[in-house]
Amino acid sequence: MRKLWTIIAGMALCATACQPSTKDKGSDNTTTDNTVSTVKVPAFSADTAYAYTEKQVSFGPRIPNTPAQKKCADWLIQILKPLADTVYVQSATVTGPKNTPLPCTNIIGVFNPAATQRVLVLAHWDTRPHADQDAFDKTKAFDGADDGASGAAIILELARQFHQQKPNIGVDLLLTDVEDYGVSEEENSYCLGTQYWARHPHVPGYKANYGILLDMVGGRNTQFFMEATSQQYALGPMKALWDVANKLGYSDYFRYEGNGAAITDDHVYVNTIANIPTFDIIAMQANGNFAAHWHTQNDNMSVIDKRTLQAVGQTLMQVIYAQPF
Repeated sequence: MRKLWTIIAGMALCATACQPSTKDKGSDNTTTDNTVSTVKVPAFSADTAYAYTEKQVSFGPRIPNTPAQKKCADWLIQILKPLADTVYVQSATVTGPKNTPLPCTNIIGVFNPAATQRVLVLAHWDTRPHADQDAFDKTKAFDGADDGASGAAIILELARQFHQQKPNIGVDLLLTDVEDYGVSEEENSYCLGTQYWARHPHVPGYKANYGILLDMVGGRNTQFFMEATSQQYALGPMKALWDVANKLGYSDYFRYEGNGAAITDDHVYVNTIANIPTFDIIAMQANGNFAAHWHTQNDNMSVIDKRTLQAVGQTLMQVIYAQPF
């Protein structure tokens, strides 16, 4: 997926914001918490998000230069077009490691295009060419159910909800390609689709108040720590979303503490190229490592948990409909 490193622990800690963990009160609850806001917020459907995840996996690994990449891109466009006010499709060729030309399809669904106050939500939908962290066979492709498909699935379910009940703000849903083809020796070989979009946005001069990146957001027993690069660029909106998640009862998922990890993920390029403050919601462990199924054969539908999809999806709905700024 991307290179991970550790930094001085004190730079990443938000100790003053830490709250004790509580049981997941909201994971099976399809209503919103009235203590957060009185605005009517639709119920996110984890069942639909799960089905969207499963459909992407059914195409096979969505690796650049494979039929599965083309089939999945066509399906994503087919689902998003009837839902969004406008859909942009960026078809480009990006340069991967060893100067490999890679077809890239970014898909952007726009809601309330005239609104000046906007939130960007993005996720990659491709899969890494090989399970380089697998204990048994590092050469095989893998399903990428969590690493890729889960984030895209939540975005599609957001689009379905936005179509039924428009939010009061502008929202742009960005599905990026060729995120996971990189090599650790070349940090900027990751996130190629997002790098392309950041330099060539779907609307010239595009700006959003902030961005939210979804990456590995559907796994069982997932925890989301406050990643260091996100804190550097977008601590305010990140903490606001964490506050909403905790008030909804999802404190077992959204942890206030940092774990000393900074990640080269799509949000880095949205922050540094597009200059949009963006934070990363990504499955991590307290020791700074990624989730155990990261880049292994175990990243298949067996790790996907509807309760995690619900926690992330409902939190996003609450923020976007009721407390975006």
